[in-house]
Amino acid sequence: MAKRLFGTDGIRGVAGEPPLDPATIAALGIALGHDLQRHNQASHPVLLGMDTRESGPAIAAQLAHGLAQRNVEVAFAGVVTTPGVAYLTRTGDFAAGVMISASHNPFADNGIKVFAKTGYKLPDAEEHEIEEEIFRILPGVHAVAAPLPLTVSYSVRRYLDFLLSTLSTLLTGKQIVLDCGNGAASALAPELFREAGAEVIAICNEPNGRNINLNCGALHLEQLRQRVIETGSDAGVAFDGDADRALLVAPSGRIVDGDAVLLIAARRLQADGHLPGNLIVSTVMSNLGLEKALSAHGIAMLRTAVGDKYVLEEMLRRDSPLGGEQSGHIIFSEYSTTGDGMLTALKVLETAQREGSTLDELAAEMVVYPQILLNVRVKERKPLDQMPRVTDEIASCESALNGSGRILVRFSGTEPLLRVMVEGPEQGQTESLAQRIVDAIKSELG
Repeated sequence: MAKRLFGTDGIRGVAGEPPLDPATIAALGIALGHDLQRHNQASHPVLLGMDTRESGPAIAAQLAHGLAQRNVEVAFAGVVTTPGVAYLTRTGDFAAGVMISASHNPFADNGIKVFAKTGYKLPDAEEHEIEEEIFRILPGVHAVAAPLPLTVSYSVRRYLDFLLSTLSTLLTGKQIVLDCGNGAASALAPELFREAGAEVIAICNEPNGRNINLNCGALHLEQLRQRVIETGSDAGVAFDGDADRALLVAPSGRIVDGDAVLLIAARRLQADGHLPGNLIVSTVMSNLGLEKALSAHGIAMLRTAVGDKYVLEEMLRRDSPLGGEQSGHIIFSEYSTTGDGMLTALKVLETAQREGSTLDELAAEMVVYPQILLNVRVKERKPLDQMPRVTDEIASCESALNGSGRILVRFSGTEPLLRVMVEGPEQGQTESLAQRIVDAIKSELG
């Protein structure tokens, strides 16, 4: 059955409003506690972490209140990255981990991601069971109007030590600009990269609860790109709000996105003999240029639905060590159970250091096909097969591409948007076809 609360990346919404109102959050804590009891894990604490949004502490306190009603204790890590919570959960004595973050969304939004004790996000079936219990118990749940704030009781230092241990060579001599997005990486990333040997220029690392992702971070690369060029730095790295992804900037100002990172990492793994089956996993959004560049090295690429959760599932099925998304969620399964922006940046910069290459040189083989992505805000998720004008227009546009490109129309898993992606060999044609589909959607939905 379709889930009503959990999307592709946990529960997300406007803080203070359903499903992130106090009662629903407390109900989630109760339901999660009951789920842990069913799996005989309730004797171990749940690790809570959050990004820098002003709503984070209250959500953490409400969750702790709900868990306490099932006699489940919590350990509070304070501000930490999503992959940090996943790592600390799977390597510590925890029943589960919870990250409070809305990733790249504005500060008014927030979200809740739940990790099993293994460090993997909960499977869809378990999320469905938890949310069904939430709806059953919600009418009788009484949230605390102003729960006492939690005190940080668990250090994230072990996570930083782990990241450093993945390096085979230090980044000595590298000057790197870090755009922390005023988010979870703000204190952690500068410390990590300095300890890795790099000279660090940190920007957007002064969070105030409301400036997370505000004209900075992985969705707004203009400031980072300018600083890299002005300072003559070797690289720039931009994190999103919870630092589970990263995008890089080369010395020339070229954007090195997730597709280019996958190419760089896949070649390095192959050269080191660590790419069994010469196979990596990405999503339907990855550019055709990546597929062609990988093919030149005898590396195949499998595509999944959008969402690093689905990438990871396919990686585990195929025993692939590398997968990710164009948006910068990159999973190195040897080290991590989820996308990790700081790990991604370390591994790419380590490759540049080992090969004596610049990021421009490492990414040169990646020729990007024109790709147009347009969003249409919708009030309801009406199935595409119930919108004949749209399906007819998609078929017409696919015929126009004549096998030389791709069209993807899908609903966002985290926002009320219908996304239209058209990819092809010629910019003007792709723009025209994408707009035709958008116009059909607007006409269909009124």
